[in-house]
Amino acid sequence: MTTPDRDRDRGPILAAGCVLWRPAVSGHGIEIALVHRPKYADWSHPKGKRKRGETAEACALREVLEETGQLCALGPRLSTVRYRVAGRPKEVAYWAARTLGGTFAPSREVDRLSWLPPAAARARLTQPRDRELLDALLATALR
Repeated sequence: MTTPDRDRDRGPILAAGCVLWRPAVSGHGIEIALVHRPKYADWSHPKGKRKRGETAEACALREVLEETGQLCALGPRLSTVRYRVAGRPKEVAYWAARTLGGTFAPSREVDRLSWLPPAAARARLTQPRDRELLDALLATALR
């Protein structure tokens, strides 16, 4: 006898995040914010699950603030990334976002924040899908 897959009937996990950027401290180019999640030992863009009734835009802003300590202004919509987590589909909507400032405080969820030039950020990102988001930011959002 098989057990019904309850997760299959609940639909995808909905989440949102940002490719967060700022003008480079050096005055030349931009820097990209990457967060390190100790639970997964990875480097990624700030993102997280939507709360009930929360819009994707509000979620993206909240997650950036929670994970990086940065307030931000949403820019162009990038893409929705789809993948599976523990057999369940997940959909993460992303925006380009410029930081408005703030202060990072390490937490259990995110223990490090790095601001890197795009090439260094691309090399540090763990997942290919996150590199594609960075490429989309550089190709469209900052022109």
